[in-house]
Amino acid sequence: MTALKIVGLEDRAKHSPREMSGGQQQRVAIARAIVSDPAFLLCDEPTGDLDRETADEILSMLQMLNRDFGKTIIMVTHDPEAARYARRILHLDKGRFIEAEAMVAS
Repeated sequence: MTALKIVGLEDRAKHSPREMSGGQQQRVAIARAIVSDPAFLLCDEPTGDLDRETADEILSMLQMLNRDFGKTIIMVTHDPEAARYARRILHLDKGRFIEAEAMVAS
């Protein structure tokens, strides 16, 4: 399965970034990240510039990559709604990581 197919954009392969929405551009970034089949993905504010509905689609896609393809997702976010998608949450406080209880989104 190709990376563009995994992220649902195989029909947009010939389009330039200007011709895509913010959510589609984010999906392209994810496709570029997974094309080399890495064990984990580092995601820095992956939903920062997206509306809530599109953000939830991107977060669901990251969950799918974890569940169906065994990818470890390491995400940095200031968005508590995005953090709800995590199985494990660590807060950075004064240079130290503190574990918090995660709530898995359904």
